[in-house]
Amino acid sequence: MRHTKALALVRAIHTVIYLIMVTAIGVLLYAGITGYTGVWLWMALALLTIETLVFFGNGMKCPLTALAVHYGAQKGYAFDTFLPESITRHTFWFFGFLTVVGVVLLCLRLIQ
Repeated sequence: MRHTKALALVRAIHTVIYLIMVTAIGVLLYAGITGYTGVWLWMALALLTIETLVFFGNGMKCPLTALAVHYGAQKGYAFDTFLPESITRHTFWFFGFLTVVGVVLLCLRLIQ
C-alpha cells in the first residue's frame, strides 16, 4: 500500500512539473513571437535551463521516471504521470522542437 501512495505522489509531482514546463515553453514561444522580455520570460528560461541540465545530466532520462518505476509503475509512455499516452508519447521531440523554435525566435528578436 505504501508503494501505491508513493507512486501516486511521484506521478502527481511529475504531472505538475510537466504542466509547468509546457507553460514555460509557451511563454518562450510567446516571447519569441511578440518580443516580450518581462519577468515571466526570465522565469521560463530559468526553468527550461534547469530542466535541460537535469535531463541531460541524468542520461537523457527524467529522474522521476526511475522513481516511478521503483515504486511499481509499469513501463510505457504514460506510466509516470497522470496524463494520457496520447499527450506524453512524443513529449521529448515535440516540446524539444518547440523550445528550439522559441529560442531561435527570441535570439532573432534580440539581434534586431
